Amino acid sequence: RMWAFGSRFPRFPTELLCPDSMGFTRVCAAVAALAMGQYGTVQNVGKATNVALHSGVAREERWQSNGHKGATLWMTGLSGSGKSTIAVALENNLVNEQNKPYFTYRLDGDNLRFGLNSDLGFSPEDRKENVRRVAEVAKLFADAGAIVLVGLIAPYKADREFARQIHQNSSIPFMEIYVDAPLAVAEARDPKGLYKKAREGKIKGFTGIDAPYEAPDTPELHLRTDLHSVPACVNQILDSLSKAGVHIPASFRHATEEERCQRPLEWEGEEGKQEKKEL
Repeated sequence: RMWAFGSRFPRFPTELLCPDSMGFTRVCAAVAALAMGQYGTVQNVGKATNVALHSGVAREERWQSNGHKGATLWMTGLSGSGKSTIAVALENNLVNEQNKPYFTYRLDGDNLRFGLNSDLGFSPEDRKENVRRVAEVAKLFADAGAIVLVGLIAPYKADREFARQIHQNSSIPFMEIYVDAPLAVAEARDPKGLYKKAREGKIKGFTGIDAPYEAPDTPELHLRTDLHSVPACVNQILDSLSKAGVHIPASFRHATEEERCQRPLEWEGEEGKQEKKEL
């Protein structure tokens, strides 16, 4: 096994992988030597005691090998405002429509509740923990070099500010995107039928009906999905990413009205007369 490892990764010091009786000892000594000096200060963090950060490949090296910087795009807005639709279209554009694919990952609020956040409900306390977990995961993905597309209602300003701060404290680009549709428009779309249930009293604590939504004061980007089509919204995000300098070429390739994503449109903007189409 050790010889196979040495042959597949020739840059490892293969002289250590010798078949004599001292081979294993030499490997252990080499690994120990490489590890020395990479541990940070042992400390207590929350309920975790006696832990220390262990450094490895520098973030800049990962981003350089990846071809672009990592960043988190945090899309917030009411249910039905278009967060998931825009995120899917943007993901498709970055992966399939650029001259070179971008490392992109989408963290959708509903999807995460099938696993990571399946133990959380929709109380203010659970919503806070939901945002905390997603923010930490997004930071890790962005640190690895992904352009992370977060689609989360995240109704409270303080929770979204936490997400911003942990990225800024780690010098990772963070962009808050307010996906804005008036309540009447979002309720008319009602893609999951939740507004209807909330109005009937079958769902309690539904954001926008009997639970608050605190709109961002100064988001990096404000998308009016009642006025603009999905490709137009995607292009606004791409332009913002270009200004942030995370791209590979000189600029991103814009989306077109003909581009298709694999889900129904929830709106087509004012220019589309709110007609539903298939992307």
